[in-house]
Amino acid sequence: MPAETHVERSPLDRQQVFDLIRDRLSDILEVEPSTINEGDSFTDDLDADSLALIELAEALEEELGERSVGFRIEDEDLEDIKTVRDAVDYVLARL
Repeated sequence: MPAETHVERSPLDRQQVFDLIRDRLSDILEVEPSTINEGDSFTDDLDADSLALIELAEALEEELGERSVGFRIEDEDLEDIKTVRDAVDYVLARL
């Protein structure tokens, strides 16, 4: 087996998870990453609709699935993720 399939990556810290979420969100919403803060509400502050949140979940699953086998954001959990902080907490709890 190729060695790169067994690369151990250190767990992400809170800042790295926030950066990842902010970067993906800025791509999806087409805004500057610097305008996204951890306390922002997806709907109230960032004008993100449910489709944008689904895109974010898919992007995170793709990115984090490489680090944590089987990383998945459950559809019913998306309803409880209201802020960027909620998303960071959710990801950290599952890595």
